[in-house]
Amino acid sequence: MTSSTAPNPSWFETQAKVTACKYQFARMNTLTLGIPTDDNHFLVTFTYYAHGKTYTDQFTSPTYLEQGQTLPLSYNPLDPQQNSRSATSPVTGPPLFAIGVAGSVILSIIFLAYMRGC
Repeated sequence: MTSSTAPNPSWFETQAKVTACKYQFARMNTLTLGIPTDDNHFLVTFTYYAHGKTYTDQFTSPTYLEQGQTLPLSYNPLDPQQNSRSATSPVTGPPLFAIGVAGSVILSIIFLAYMRGC
């Protein structure tokens, strides 16, 4: 069962308030080698009030947003934590680096076993 964060007509409108905006440096990984893969370099933290409770969330932005700035936001009235600005969650799985290290160890063991048998 997949849930979508896209707003639909039955979602409620409110205003979110930016509480922090921090620059994200390019992360080093084996695929991008630290080269940015998108234009969203700022991590924006925001709060919004829904159904008597304050919620906090984050999203990425290509531009810097001032602390205290307000933004339009839609949220699901049945699940107020679900909103239109939320960062999408990455698909979880084993990191490529860990797979590379494990493969390297296995190949080293096989090579040493082969060399010892000669």
